[in-house]
Amino acid sequence: MLADLEELVTCESYSADHEAVARSARTVAAQGARLLGAQPHTLVTGGITHVQWTFGAPRILLLGHHDTVWPTGSLATHPWSVDQGIARGPGVFDMKAGLVQMFHALTLLPSLEGVCILVTGDEETGSDTSRTLIEDLAQQCAATFVLEPSGPGGALKTSRKGVSIYDLTVHGRAAHSGLEPEKGVNAAIELAHQILALDVIAAHTGDGTTLTPTLMSAGSANNTVPARAELNIDVRVPTLAAQDTVDRLVRSLASHLPGASLEISGGPNRPPLEAAASAQLFTLADELATRLDYGPLRRLAVGGASDGNYTAGVGCPTLDGLGAVGDGAHADHEHVLTAHLPRRAQLLAHLIGAMR
Repeated sequence: MLADLEELVTCESYSADHEAVARSARTVAAQGARLLGAQPHTLVTGGITHVQWTFGAPRILLLGHHDTVWPTGSLATHPWSVDQGIARGPGVFDMKAGLVQMFHALTLLPSLEGVCILVTGDEETGSDTSRTLIEDLAQQCAATFVLEPSGPGGALKTSRKGVSIYDLTVHGRAAHSGLEPEKGVNAAIELAHQILALDVIAAHTGDGTTLTPTLMSAGSANNTVPARAELNIDVRVPTLAAQDTVDRLVRSLASHLPGASLEISGGPNRPPLEAAASAQLFTLADELATRLDYGPLRRLAVGGASDGNYTAGVGCPTLDGLGAVGDGAHADHEHVLTAHLPRRAQLLAHLIGAMR
């Protein structure tokens, strides 16, 4: 397993580098073909390469991604290494170790009938080219197991917040800030009003919903009343109802300053993975882990999203966080605890067997 993990980690796959993602897809395909005894179907959509295996009529979807957030060349500063049971390298935790666990879990099964595997190449950038494929496959299946990394201590991720992304543009009117500022409509001041209004929306919805102003800009020169201001808004919601409520309230924002106007684009990106979508699968996993002397398992609700949000969103029961045990996704201290690799693979094999 460590040799296979080294093979994947040392083939860099920065999401924005489509050539690197294509090379990584070939490496994933070759590794999977060697372990599973079957060649995959490679799909290129929008220049991004995904890899898929399907054995018979799909019943169980195994979902992962091979792209990473690490720019090409990161191996020079974050080299592959294994020392005292800790494996390091770009993307080792999120989520190349999960792919290795998945392939080795499948070698433990007497048959792969009913298993569908999808390894996408754009999860880290929002799954724009793979979302339709993910949802179509999930609608055919009775369960989805997501090989994203686990939570602290190996916890499975049984709920994830949904994500909405908005772009707010304020249109004002320019004027000389020294000679006649009163003739302008200051888009920056209007934007300040809107940021405060977003805080009111968050307080109104409650229940863990967050609206976070992120990127913002205004103005064109230091002696000109800003005629335009822009704001990106990151929204995280625990339920579909909250996502709908926030969408309605954001789209109902109104300008405060006379002469200012608002332009709002964007909307829901990923639906939430609600706890009900994973409840029965977690119970099954916990029972199996106990029998394997690997339990009891812990469950965790997280704010970050994954492709499991999409599978749960179309009604497919989904259990996430079945991948590696470690820490540091997207961070300098990213690492995997190697002792858990075979045990997590064994747990996944039993889960698949129990569902068929």
